Amino acid sequence: MWMILSISGIGFLAQIIDGSLGMAFGVSATSFLILLSYSPAAASAVVHLAEIVTTAVSGLSHAKFGNIDWPVLFKIAVPGSIGALIGALLLSSIDMSAARAWTAIVLICLGFLIVLKFARNTTRSHRRIGQKRWLIPLGLFGGVVDATGGGGWGPIVTSSMTVSGVLEPRKAIGTSNAAEFAVALSASIGFLIGLGLAGIDLTAAVALMIGGVVAAPVAAYIVKKINPRLLGLAVGVLVIILNLRQLIL
Repeated sequence: MWMILSISGIGFLAQIIDGSLGMAFGVSATSFLILLSYSPAAASAVVHLAEIVTTAVSGLSHAKFGNIDWPVLFKIAVPGSIGALIGALLLSSIDMSAARAWTAIVLICLGFLIVLKFARNTTRSHRRIGQKRWLIPLGLFGGVVDATGGGGWGPIVTSSMTVSGVLEPRKAIGTSNAAEFAVALSASIGFLIGLGLAGIDLTAAVALMIGGVVAAPVAAYIVKKINPRLLGLAVGVLVIILNLRQLIL
């Protein structure tokens, strides 16, 4: 029972972070699940199953408020889904020790990416340039990293579209979040193929999802009270520390 409560707590904390920063649910949750002795593939599978529900709700909300650029959505969602499927099958097939080292390295890199994003705290004007040249490979790369690292779609895809100015911030976040539903679904299918139903802790996925759902309104309130830049830096550093520990041990 304590394990289920712990996972719900992880979901709650991860959603507080995600609701405040617009990213890092998967990165945070996977880091903590691995700390609880889940294998990298099992942790990523649990996170992506939970994200099917959370990203669907998020995507519908963004669609309702007009925060989605549909042409850009399809440019990142389709290759992102393909990348996530490949990444899930890859992570499910490699040796446990190699998978742990790989996932730790990916998460450390994502931690540095989060720190860099909030340390710079830069914004650029809205402009639409070169979309066809780099959005498709961006989605493919983001999908592979998201599945193999248990997260990373937001830090890679949302940040890239925001910093480049290809979309204004609200549409970059809304479009990326909506596309993440397809990525989470595709990654989950990949883990079901690679691990089998018996290899995925469905109870943990539900517990993580419940914790995230409970935290959603709390995060909406907290975001008005805290400095997102300081929270982003703190989360990035925490992710780095947790996964350095996994890499060293």
